[in-house]
Amino acid sequence: MPLPFLTADRAFEAGADDIALPYDDHDQWRRPYRPGPYRVGAAALLLLLASFVLLSAMIIAFAAEVTGALIVLGVGAVVIACALRILRLGVWVSRAGLRRVGFFSTVTVPWNQTSNVRTVQQPVRWLGLPRTVQGQALVMERQGGSPLPPLLTDHNADFLSRVEAFDRAADTIEAWGDEYRQQ
Repeated sequence: MPLPFLTADRAFEAGADDIALPYDDHDQWRRPYRPGPYRVGAAALLLLLASFVLLSAMIIAFAAEVTGALIVLGVGAVVIACALRILRLGVWVSRAGLRRVGFFSTVTVPWNQTSNVRTVQQPVRWLGLPRTVQGQALVMERQGGSPLPPLLTDHNADFLSRVEAFDRAADTIEAWGDEYRQQ
């Protein structure tokens, strides 16, 4: 029995095929892949922890201990900020260049300052921990600059056990580099 509402796999209008989609704007920073399940799971656990911390702040406030409630409220806000930052980690691309967003720092490199973006076989860190395993990494070589850590690896929180997603993301970023480095 067909349902009358529209689903994500049906077009809203028959003539909408020739209209540019909003995400086709190459001037906007965007991540060319979806966050992986480990990254989303870690952020969800942090948000769950933040809800308990905020609930405890409310209980402390009702107990007329205002300074303690404000301290716990601040801790809750820091936990929420950490969860949001975890979701923001990764590689972002635009016409302007490539941006590697880390937890504490962000590095933006214009395309004209890159010499090569390629996938290599090398020891990579497993989920960002000190343990290394043999895997694939997407690396960017700067022209006359300091080398960046690997942009993506097939063993990080976005691509662990998702080899096809890593290949698609690496190919997409390499294609962006080939297209905009020559302009």
